[in-house]
Amino acid sequence: MSGLNIAISQQYVMPVSKRNTMVIENTPSLFLGIDGGGSKCRALLCDAKGQPLSKSLAGPANANQDLKGACQALTLCAEAALDAAGLSLSYLKYLHVGAGLAGMNVPATVAAMKNWSHPFAGLYLTTDLHIASLGAHNGEDGAVIITGTGSAGFSKSGSQRLMLGGYGLQLGDQGGGAWLGLEAVKASLLASDGIGPDTALTDAFEEVLGRGGSLAIMDNFIGQTSATFAKYAPMVFSLADQGDRVALALVSQGAQYLQAMATKLTAIGPVKLAMIGGLAAKWQPRLSADIREKLVDSVSSPEQGAIYFARQQAKV
Repeated sequence: MSGLNIAISQQYVMPVSKRNTMVIENTPSLFLGIDGGGSKCRALLCDAKGQPLSKSLAGPANANQDLKGACQALTLCAEAALDAAGLSLSYLKYLHVGAGLAGMNVPATVAAMKNWSHPFAGLYLTTDLHIASLGAHNGEDGAVIITGTGSAGFSKSGSQRLMLGGYGLQLGDQGGGAWLGLEAVKASLLASDGIGPDTALTDAFEEVLGRGGSLAIMDNFIGQTSATFAKYAPMVFSLADQGDRVALALVSQGAQYLQAMATKLTAIGPVKLAMIGGLAAKWQPRLSADIREKLVDSVSSPEQGAIYFARQQAKV
């Protein structure tokens, strides 16, 4: 699908243009699959036969953290996908949208999202884990671990299903980028105060922020979102690879958590495991040999899994 047109919504980087003029005969149903995470959401637009038309990007879509923002991101993602396909925004009303969102494992959030007066023909909501598994294993049994901004795991073997993690930064998300970034900030503050061990993280934050000291770090990070903390995860991995003891300890802690999650997910049956998300490639080499033997490549993307889910729900 590399030849697809790609649009980026105005919430993410650039405005959606109003140049759309294409008309589809008899206005058949269109299907949009959205993978909504804590940092951004990705979408795939397909026609009624399942043929891909375009892809798009929009901003964060964690419905539990920001319900209004998630709704806006879904709309902008849909508009951008239509724009990339050369379709009028009036086609929003023909879209059957399957959306797997971070935060959709919280009952109150699910109820609130279902009350949204969306502009689509249909909106079918589930968790980002569910669509990731559908896409990774083409609807077959298997397990998936997402390690992006947050972390969570899902497994299905026959009639057994298991969901782990996904509790958000305040309550969990070990092994996620936001958790790793936040822990690095905490370690830097302890080092700046002379209470915790010295770490290259302190100098790294000073270089990034343009100023140093605990007050500068606090001023920059207090009240920030998960997406902000997640930006610093690659820096932690880099310093761990360079031998910084504090960074190594943080990475080791995250790997131990994901190892335990993978062990539990694959224990319910002969389950193959796919790891997806922006940090998956960083964590995989740090897992045990027996878990790495169960790792498989994803058959398709979470967005494709969301298309599959939407077609199921729409009875197509």
